[in-house]
Amino acid sequence: MSITLTQLRSFLAVMRTGSVTSAADELVVTQPSVSAAITALSHELGTPLLERSGRGVRPTAAGRAFTPFATDVIGLLEKGRQAAGEAATSAERVLRIAAVTTAAESFVPALMRAFSLSHPDVRLALSVGNRSRVIDLLISHQADVAFGGRPPGDPRIEARAFRPNELVLISAPDDPLAGEAPVGPPELNGRTWLLREPESGTRSANEDFLAAFDLDAETLTVGSNGAIREAARLGLGISFLSRDAVESDLHAGRLSEISVRPGPAAREWHVMSSSVGPPRPLVDAFMRFVTAA
Repeated sequence: MSITLTQLRSFLAVMRTGSVTSAADELVVTQPSVSAAITALSHELGTPLLERSGRGVRPTAAGRAFTPFATDVIGLLEKGRQAAGEAATSAERVLRIAAVTTAAESFVPALMRAFSLSHPDVRLALSVGNRSRVIDLLISHQADVAFGGRPPGDPRIEARAFRPNELVLISAPDDPLAGEAPVGPPELNGRTWLLREPESGTRSANEDFLAAFDLDAETLTVGSNGAIREAARLGLGISFLSRDAVESDLHAGRLSEISVRPGPAAREWHVMSSSVGPPRPLVDAFMRFVTAA
């Protein structure tokens, strides 16, 4: 079998973009070269990987099954290149971190600073996104470690819980339900709920709560934690957010907390790394640092 990197990169580009044309644009090559690479790859594997779908293409069952393996090959080669460079030179090392928005806006910067103080030769790079984006960065080996809430249950990812992630129901400071006395979920019927964008873990937590108690609710999609905090402050709705994201606003009186019993299930923050390929000492050192902090 003589599968080439060009074939794998062409296939993965089509999987990302959904068309040969877009894949060619991304790779800065011609469309015929992308088509030829995928045809050759399909021949090597003995089965078609893509099929026509309208004006674009979609993966066959074989294509979907092959995708994670192709992703790991390309990602591991990049990690190998990085490891070789680190072994061959005393130049600064780089640790690529991905974090969901809430974590990136609260405790991750402090962890990064503390780690940098004890590892001054390491340069840290941070990418921020919703849960789906962060997991994709880790699985595709574009990030070395990641911070998020609920781990995906993928065997290619090692996840370690390291701190509680309490969800609190925020509202305007003058909300009539805010206060020390807990309320039951039925008392929240008819309220407007502020939700993050699709694929957000926080959005999923709110939707799970609404579904669990069959609440009648209007929903308003707001694109960031900051926007949700401001909308809640102005009385446009309520929402579960991580206490890490709203602690300062609650303390300053810009928001109030509605105590709900029962509330969402207990959650934890996790630090994650890839379990595919040989361990990288720098990644292991960072994972140990976070879980011991």
